[in-house]
Amino acid sequence: MTKVVAFMSMSLDGYVADLEDGVDEVFDWYFAGDVDVPTFNPGFTFHVSEASAEHLRALMGEVGSMLTGRRTSDRADAWGGQHPFGVPAYVVTHQMPEGWPRSDSAVHFVTDGLESAVAQAKAAAGDKIVGMHGPDTIRQCLDAGLLDEIRIDLVPLLLGSGIRMFDRVENAPVTLGNPTVVEGVGVTHLSYPVLKE
Repeated sequence: MTKVVAFMSMSLDGYVADLEDGVDEVFDWYFAGDVDVPTFNPGFTFHVSEASAEHLRALMGEVGSMLTGRRTSDRADAWGGQHPFGVPAYVVTHQMPEGWPRSDSAVHFVTDGLESAVAQAKAAAGDKIVGMHGPDTIRQCLDAGLLDEIRIDLVPLLLGSGIRMFDRVENAPVTLGNPTVVEGVGVTHLSYPVLKE
């Protein structure tokens, strides 16, 4: 069965962005090392520690499709039509943005609901995982029982305010399994299975 796996960089006090949607501080670890990890986009390469490089290479090898919300997609300018992992991306939205759909793009905007977007992303992923970005879409999947795993890249930073990773979870408490832990430089990679009844 294809798993749906959320992954986000997060500050120690639970924020994924500042109040203006800025992510520089929580994303610093992607560019703080001396090991290059190229992406599908030839103009975009991560520069991380060796431990984080192994973590990112494994993740990119696991992901068969991406699922995200409109806000994240808009902030990334729909990745220019191609997600950096080189896989199809599905964006949950209420309204198709101007200029879409595009035949030259692997980014698909889904207007008929979260369950449809998850189903389409799973079909595209095949025997790989569906990766997820975006705190609101992740929360919606968690509330709907559609999320199988949460991976957090925890950075040693206290933002104090901003956009929370787990804001307004409806079905709390949510029980997670024991984590796997990878210690990077400027980041700790945590992976928790979502335990389902």
